[in-house]
Amino acid sequence: MSDQSDMTRNGLAFDAAKFVALEPVLRAAQKIGALSGAPIDQIIGHALWFAKAIPSSAKRVIDLGSGAGVPGLIVAFERPELELVLVDRRSGRTDLLSRSVLALNLDSRVSVKCSEIGDLVRDSNFFKRFDAAISRGLGPPLETLRLSRDLVKLGGVVIISEPPPTTQSRWNPEDVSSLALDGPVRHGAVAMFHVKQSD
Repeated sequence: MSDQSDMTRNGLAFDAAKFVALEPVLRAAQKIGALSGAPIDQIIGHALWFAKAIPSSAKRVIDLGSGAGVPGLIVAFERPELELVLVDRRSGRTDLLSRSVLALNLDSRVSVKCSEIGDLVRDSNFFKRFDAAISRGLGPPLETLRLSRDLVKLGGVVIISEPPPTTQSRWNPEDVSSLALDGPVRHGAVAMFHVKQSD
């Protein structure tokens, strides 16, 4: 990161010193191809939109397709009151992620799970157990939304990375409504959907 103590990326300001311990973890992930080669400041700035969009009432959050820990690790740094589960289907990624969680002393509130998302929604320990589900680039948008919704409690939120605001919305209101979701509400680089309490 640069020497500036206050970085602004994607319209969001942050204190670079707060994330200094995370920089070597993210750079190591870039070296092995687990994370894009974008500047670390931009990666953190984008991920902070997830932290900002998660409601203050949330306690448990699941990061789907976490890969190198983005956005989950950044959310963990920014929102220390949250308990997070970082999920990826590739054991090589989750092994690296588990070591990163330990090295960053986050293991008291951040856990790592190697699993297909479809398997998690059939597991009573995960089905409808989270206040929020977040994902950066998991797969087809509507499928991501459906699987995420199945992991979130009624009244919770699903937060998904979005293309630049200048592009047309990729969300068909009828498709979203058919999943018992309201939204999307755009928060900078992410879209938030509310899991309906009842129909």
